[in-house]
Amino acid sequence: MKTKLVRKNPMQAPSPVGKYSHVTIIPKDATMYAFSGQIGVGQDDQLPQTLLEQITNTFQNIETILAAEGLDATHVVKANIWATEEIDWSHFYHEWEKMFGDSYPSMTIAYVSALGLPDIKIEIEIWAAK
Repeated sequence: MKTKLVRKNPMQAPSPVGKYSHVTIIPKDATMYAFSGQIGVGQDDQLPQTLLEQITNTFQNIETILAAEGLDATHVVKANIWATEEIDWSHFYHEWEKMFGDSYPSMTIAYVSALGLPDIKIEIEIWAAK
């Protein structure tokens, strides 16, 4: 990318209620990457029972798929997050900040009644640009 992604929160808009950016600007020469939603399956191919463990594994899986394409968290444009139970924001933001530092992508969060398999408690889909 000739220029980097630009993340901003316009002064005219209310401040974000979480750790995200209202706007992420993608340079016109960027290649876009759409990734399937990642879940909390561990390296042992097992899905932990707790949401906390699934959150930790999900972020590790996101880092793995980004690296496989020569990308990292600085390339993430948007994260769509679906959870089947209330998120422990302290734990979630700890993992979020480990990945993104203080340069947050745009974000959407939804609570849903179910995901693709009964034991999945969280799924995070990302879009990236390079």
